[in-house]
Amino acid sequence: MYRMLIVDDEESICFAMSEYFRMQGYQVECAQAVEEAEALLAKGCYAVVIADLRLAGIFNMGGLEVIKSIHQKCPGTRIIVLTAYGSPEIEMETRKHRVDTFLHKPQPLPEVAQIVYGLVGSAV
Repeated sequence: MYRMLIVDDEESICFAMSEYFRMQGYQVECAQAVEEAEALLAKGCYAVVIADLRLAGIFNMGGLEVIKSIHQKCPGTRIIVLTAYGSPEIEMETRKHRVDTFLHKPQPLPEVAQIVYGLVGSAV
């Protein structure tokens, strides 16, 4: 069973994605803030992390902090950025931090799942 971490400050997104991926056989945990994500990362690594860039406000780029923590603590973790505030400049910045995929919200869950499967495989 693959472990997945979803980092997004929108509770409805965390809920929908976690329910969807649990039904696909993943072990899913969610965090809505940088500190919460870092605490979960301190407990162990994940196969894949789906992270929003902006956490707790439109000007907070806390998702980049989470990405940096993932690379320090769990270098083998695959990273998907899923954000509503994407721009070519922001996408280039995330690519510098070695994210695997950059997606714009909203994305249909089956399409996000296909990307996850391509990165780590199907859990079932």
